[in-house]
Amino acid sequence: MAVSGTTVAPRQFPANGGGLCQKGWTSGSLLTSPARLRTPLVRVDGELVPASWDDALDLIARRITEIQAAHGRDAVALFGGGGLTNEKAYLLGKFARVALGTSQVDYNGRFCMSSAAAAGNRAFGVDRGLPFPVTDLARADVVLLVGSNPAETMPPFMQHLASAIDAGGLIVVDPRRTPTAERGSLHLAPAPGTDLALALGILHAAVADGLVDRSYVDSRTRGFEAVWRIVARWWPERVERVTGVAAEDQRRVAALLAGARNAYVLTARGTEQHATGADTVTAWINLALALGLPGREGSGYGCLTGQGNGQGGREHGQKADQLPGYRRIDDPAARAHVAAVWGVPADSLPGPGRSAYELLDALGTEGGPRALLVFGSNVVVSAPRSAHVADRLSAVDLLVVADLVLSETAALADVVLPVTQWAEEDGTMTNLEGRVLLRRRAIEPPDGVRTDLFVLNGLATRLGQPARRFPVDAETVFAELREASKGGLADYSGISYDRLRAGEALYWPVPGAGHRGTPRLFLDRFAHPDGLARFVPVEHRGPAESPDDDFPLLATTGRVLQHYQSGAQTRLITELNDVVPEAYVEVHPDTAARCGLAEGDWARVSSRRGSTRARVRCVASMRPDVVFLPFHFGGAQRANLLTNPALDPVSRMPEFKVSAVSLSREDEEALG
Repeated sequence: MAVSGTTVAPRQFPANGGGLCQKGWTSGSLLTSPARLRTPLVRVDGELVPASWDDALDLIARRITEIQAAHGRDAVALFGGGGLTNEKAYLLGKFARVALGTSQVDYNGRFCMSSAAAAGNRAFGVDRGLPFPVTDLARADVVLLVGSNPAETMPPFMQHLASAIDAGGLIVVDPRRTPTAERGSLHLAPAPGTDLALALGILHAAVADGLVDRSYVDSRTRGFEAVWRIVARWWPERVERVTGVAAEDQRRVAALLAGARNAYVLTARGTEQHATGADTVTAWINLALALGLPGREGSGYGCLTGQGNGQGGREHGQKADQLPGYRRIDDPAARAHVAAVWGVPADSLPGPGRSAYELLDALGTEGGPRALLVFGSNVVVSAPRSAHVADRLSAVDLLVVADLVLSETAALADVVLPVTQWAEEDGTMTNLEGRVLLRRRAIEPPDGVRTDLFVLNGLATRLGQPARRFPVDAETVFAELREASKGGLADYSGISYDRLRAGEALYWPVPGAGHRGTPRLFLDRFAHPDGLARFVPVEHRGPAESPDDDFPLLATTGRVLQHYQSGAQTRLITELNDVVPEAYVEVHPDTAARCGLAEGDWARVSSRRGSTRARVRCVASMRPDVVFLPFHFGGAQRANLLTNPALDPVSRMPEFKVSAVSLSREDEEALG
């Protein structure tokens, strides 16, 4: 791959085997895209006009000071992203708590991985996406993949499933017949929002057929009997009536998993992005525990992360309830440790703030934040009930966005700051298996572009902080992160840039300079004080809203191969956008016909929150009661105009995956 005249040689890195997807091999073109922001922009008389860095930062600092003086510390909020490096995520959380003194900081990982994190913490005492190297999957003869479509979302991952595919042991749970499901030997297509019931039915079958690993359950877990009291009521035939998945297929899954030499249960966004997401993931973990999979080499449970730094981004403090090292902000010992590293009194640190959607929903309201600084996120497209979110952004007194292109969110801002991207900066990221990776600068950024660390330093010093407290050098920030994380669940204290430069494979926790890292968690004990995993009783409740006469269909959302997240970057890459240039809705041909629609028509998809327009694609494998929309498009084609902000009570994850909708013909004359 060539990047602005620099040739980058491929490496056989274990996680991707040297492979790239379309998004990866075209990513270099964005570095020199004419759409790149190259100077700060400040809104004057309603228009964004170029400004100097000093003028832009001076303006932001002055407005922050005025707003906090008038409305209090929590009147200023920050919103981060799961694509930020560990150093950025760490310094962003520190900036919020120390420079601003605000509790109002969260990030878009609440929209991606928070339910799996909550479930993992409850069951195992710690959350690491894959508590084993991804290469371990190559030995699996059975993999149950729930709510994930890696053939499109991360194609290089599919090589790790080759053994299971060849053995006829890839089982895919997804309402759609995705390219991943096409590779499986068994595809279960439950109605959206019924995954939890399906997990209960499969576990019931395992118990009824004598497939539970009783020795493992007795020696390595607690709480199975409480779970069984619920599962006993969810026999497969009852589950079939709720989910649409045949009872015989449920029993077949239980038998395949129990009979395998090496078996894995893997979950992802499809099972998390629900108002019951934490419980749904927990139900799949309960199944894995009953079969004795977690903590056994060659088998296990794992969660597939969804963003560039989906794992590391949730470990170091840009989350409302969190401090670095995966510490809780309401833990006095954690507060004391981190405050000592930061050189501030522990009682000066604010407590937990609002979660992501709740923060956005409160913007500009009585008692809510009056200013928002956004780093690495495009919430106008990615947040649920996105029209409402755009309204809330318009209500604040100050909106600042740091981005590399003029995203839909940046276009609303009062100040836009042009920042570096992947090849233009140093930093670390933590992949889905908990391995810390060093990303080194390959090229100089364009003139006028600065790093996010520069932005945080510039604002902090203008707000009265000493410059040394907010370093601009990534390695210096990481050295402090190591100390802040020391003794925490995600302990990075033994990791250094020198060790990473030397090519060491370091999986956290790495609690000392001589420690070789922990590629496989749980082999001897789980992270709870007694070393035992927890079965957690969970009950199926169904989606937060149901179809009715006005909204008779269920819409679910997801990704496509050519685009990533909100599409703000991939829609600018010609090779990708030419393939998928507009939003579409997949619908069963019979359903389309009943709605007066045919292949290629423009459709209006409406929910109780709003409507979007999309091109009709008739797909015979779709459930007749379900439609699918990708969420990568802006404007009137935003899928998240439809989605439900109902929140999981534990993880605060919104219900992206189920919306009751109607389908009708769009007036093409009105489209122009």
